[in-house]
Amino acid sequence: MKKRSVKLFATAGILLTLAVAGCGNKTVESDKKSSAKPKEEQTLTVYSAGPDGLAANIQQAFEEKTGIKVEMFQGTTGKILSRLEAEKNNPVADVVVLASVASMDGLKETDQLQSYKDAANAKKINSDWSDAQGYYYGYSASALGIAYNTKNTQQAPEEWTDLAKAEWKNKINIPDPSMSGSAVDFLYGYTEAEKTAWTTMEKWKENGLQVSGANKEALDAVITGDKNATISGVDYMAYKAKADGEPVEIIYPKSGTVVSPRAVGILKDAKNVESAKAYVDFLLSDEGQKLVAGAYLLPGNKDITVKDRSALDEIPQLNVNWEGAEAKQLEVLTKFNDIFR
Repeated sequence: MKKRSVKLFATAGILLTLAVAGCGNKTVESDKKSSAKPKEEQTLTVYSAGPDGLAANIQQAFEEKTGIKVEMFQGTTGKILSRLEAEKNNPVADVVVLASVASMDGLKETDQLQSYKDAANAKKINSDWSDAQGYYYGYSASALGIAYNTKNTQQAPEEWTDLAKAEWKNKINIPDPSMSGSAVDFLYGYTEAEKTAWTTMEKWKENGLQVSGANKEALDAVITGDKNATISGVDYMAYKAKADGEPVEIIYPKSGTVVSPRAVGILKDAKNVESAKAYVDFLLSDEGQKLVAGAYLLPGNKDITVKDRSALDEIPQLNVNWEGAEAKQLEVLTKFNDIFR
């Protein structure tokens, strides 16, 4: 049996001697008693790994379309899993959105999700990102590349191994995998598919690779010029920063990279199941998928057009076997700690 997802991140936090840090806009009171409210006053509680702007836009559009009020807690995947663990004796959340499909699969394997196999538009969503039994759906994804500062970089990197060269000495970072679900996915996928991955990471360390907080902190260091490149940079963040006028660009190495699906599921102890189903339906609808594309993410529905970013079929992908990934990731994190701590 797979280890619990929350144990994966909690252990990683101990291994890397860094506390799991979260970010959120709204908090949810643990003594919420929605079941005691009249149906029309019930509030749907969603725990979401963001992105912040997208989560807010989805919340607003969903509320306007359905009349269902949403209470949103936003944080990193690790923070959300820790919160679910803390509330296991008094469940609060109805819907969970994570930035790591492996962690969502861990919730399924530990019997924390319920199936919604008849979700509207489920057949339009990438089956490789979703559970065949309907326990979760990969409604979006990010590709993990090399984000670099265009002002400080004379020649853009083309491969992961380029960042072991002298010109990148002490100018590279990577998001902390104890804080970032996508960074965990990258480490697992890269080492699973590339035989020389650990050797390359040893060379990154020798070249001054810094572990720099969650995804935003790592990218911010590149935007400000403190670092010149982020390994395992989350592409939608880089595309948005570029659109905002920041000196940043992102490339996907020709040898391939990891695409990290973001999944939505309904918790087994959800109090507002019908409202939760409506929320999943909205995320998978064309309207919801267009909001996803508008946030520079890859939509789960390949028929939704993306703009100002690479489409899925334009991104070189590593051949990653995700079966049993959630349990295996702990081994990867342990080895990562041996190298970098």
